[in-house]
Amino acid sequence: MTTIPIINVALAFIPVLVVLIVMFRWSLAIGDSFVALGRMLIQLIVIGYALTWIFAVDSPLLVLALLSGMLLIASSIALRPVAESKTQGDYGRALFSISCGGGLTLAFITLFVLTLDPWYKANTMIPLAGMIFASSMNAVSVAAERLHMEIDHGSPPTIARNQAFKAGLIPIFNSLLAVGLVSLPGMMTGQILSGVSPLIAVRYQIVVMCMITGASGMSAALYLYLQGKKQHAVSSS
Repeated sequence: MTTIPIINVALAFIPVLVVLIVMFRWSLAIGDSFVALGRMLIQLIVIGYALTWIFAVDSPLLVLALLSGMLLIASSIALRPVAESKTQGDYGRALFSISCGGGLTLAFITLFVLTLDPWYKANTMIPLAGMIFASSMNAVSVAAERLHMEIDHGSPPTIARNQAFKAGLIPIFNSLLAVGLVSLPGMMTGQILSGVSPLIAVRYQIVVMCMITGASGMSAALYLYLQGKKQHAVSSS
């Protein structure tokens, strides 16, 4: 696979610059956009060096520590849309939901579908965990935001929960409907660019789409269930 020269990587920011110009012309705040782009650039450079070292060490304790850190960060980011209305215990519920929904899915896929040997094989475990935890994080984030909106509008608890769950899964099901027709997902595209047969890449992508759907749905459902239990306990007292 051809290595992209640094100058060509810099050229990739031109479409992003167009978006920033539009935001500026429309008098929208672009400070957060610069922060997000800066963080993306720094984080990816750092993780590139870090993963090179982690793959070389290939330690189960190191892999578990990294997975734990990913879960802690994902749970914090998931509640960003409801930060102003966040109550005590919300972070714990988000962490538990993403850990269970994402962690169990990751374990099942790596142990029974891909049959990793050893189970902590870093160059497979970490990329899969990143996809699973990120999708679970996004589903919980959207579901949490929608749940708060429904409750603020006076929806009954069951209706609020159901609408929040549906909203949390909209991006996932849109991806399922579009894959192969509108989009070739990142993992499949990367494999094809690196010379893997499209038929082999399809198998991996099917596994990826299934694990993302399962992890996202379970994480969002568990979070909403725990939030419902909390609200019931508050109303009862």
